[in-house]
Amino acid sequence: MTPQTTPATLAEAWTGARERAMQVGVEGLGDAELVAMVLGTGCVGLPVSVLASTLLDEYGGVGGLARAGLGELAERLGVGPAKGARLAASIELGRRASFAASLEAPHKFPDHAAVVSWARTRLASLDHEELWLLALDGRHGLRAARRVASGGIHGLHVGPRDALRGALREAASAFVLVHNHPSGDPTPSDEDVAFTQAIARGGTLVGTPLLDHVIIARRQCCSMLELGLLPASRSDAQ
Repeated sequence: MTPQTTPATLAEAWTGARERAMQVGVEGLGDAELVAMVLGTGCVGLPVSVLASTLLDEYGGVGGLARAGLGELAERLGVGPAKGARLAASIELGRRASFAASLEAPHKFPDHAAVVSWARTRLASLDHEELWLLALDGRHGLRAARRVASGGIHGLHVGPRDALRGALREAASAFVLVHNHPSGDPTPSDEDVAFTQAIARGGTLVGTPLLDHVIIARRQCCSMLELGLLPASRSDAQ
């Protein structure tokens, strides 16, 4: 027989995580404790601490949980629409806070590793594709970061002019493109290569070179410059 969990027991589980947060700070809590605090309660027979641990196990940790959609979470036994919405909102808030913090400090982009460091927290866990433009000054410092396009899981609908227009609008001396592959494979597709080379040619014509196009996946990333997929003159530019 499954033991019945009373409302008092559920409240105690949440209170324990809350008290630990007050003692050691939220940064001192484990992933399951943080999820439990967001959920607030479990359900009959499933304490919130167990529910939180089970969710993390099912989704493969925080990264997998971050990729779960609100609809999927809402249908999960023990979660439901209200808790699912709180959990999805907390994940999105954390993502936005991380991205906002990345924009506050001055950034330099001397190579693709710097681009990966900037973009990973923003793009790696998304379940849809986004294309971003990093407009740079003459010393590879960040002038502006702009989302050029956002699409579905299978790709983006965007043309070379969209990216070039953004670079010119920001008065960039040069620019970098970065987008994500929700599939987890950062290998550029034929469409990625053709799109990038068209932008590189356009950038050369207007005197605003494309330095690189970096593709972000959950565990791996790649640079089209490093792969030799950009015109040779772009290597000289960087």
